[in-house]
Amino acid sequence: MALYHFSVRHVSRGKGQMVVASAAYISGQRIYDGYYNKIHDYTSKSGVVFTEILTPEYVPERMTDRETLWNEVEHVERNNKAQLAYSFDIALQNELTLEENIRLAKEFCQEQFVVRGMIVDLAVHEGKSDNEEEPDNPHFHVLAPIRPFTEEGIWGNKQRREYILDEDGNRVKDAKVL
Repeated sequence: MALYHFSVRHVSRGKGQMVVASAAYISGQRIYDGYYNKIHDYTSKSGVVFTEILTPEYVPERMTDRETLWNEVEHVERNNKAQLAYSFDIALQNELTLEENIRLAKEFCQEQFVVRGMIVDLAVHEGKSDNEEEPDNPHFHVLAPIRPFTEEGIWGNKQRREYILDEDGNRVKDAKVL
């Protein structure tokens, strides 16, 4: 029986969250956090079956190192309430093999994020249920920095939303900016 979920949130200092800790958790690794001068160790976490950092072709090789990537993201954001990354949690299918699910997760990340210039930290979790009567919950996590890494080799600007306003300065609902 398939379970379906797709959730997205921001990893934000303003909410007391640490992006290096998030990366360590989803990957089941031990990572040093230079911003907080702290080690986040999730090596005892079980169920992580695949991890990879996917990047556009122009991104330097150093960004495929998880510790380097997320420490740079922490460093580039100066605001103590900054939003650092998008965090996605997406269900995979019990009916597919582990290899098929990993391929599906990689293809999804490549098609939806990397081709749009985003760096992606991907981790697939097997989601084995402890109860035989409950279905397994295979899923994958995606962390993507909110700032793009530009073809010029620097961190770019965050996207800004533009709204269409009426004559009183109020946002026009359902209006699309072209």
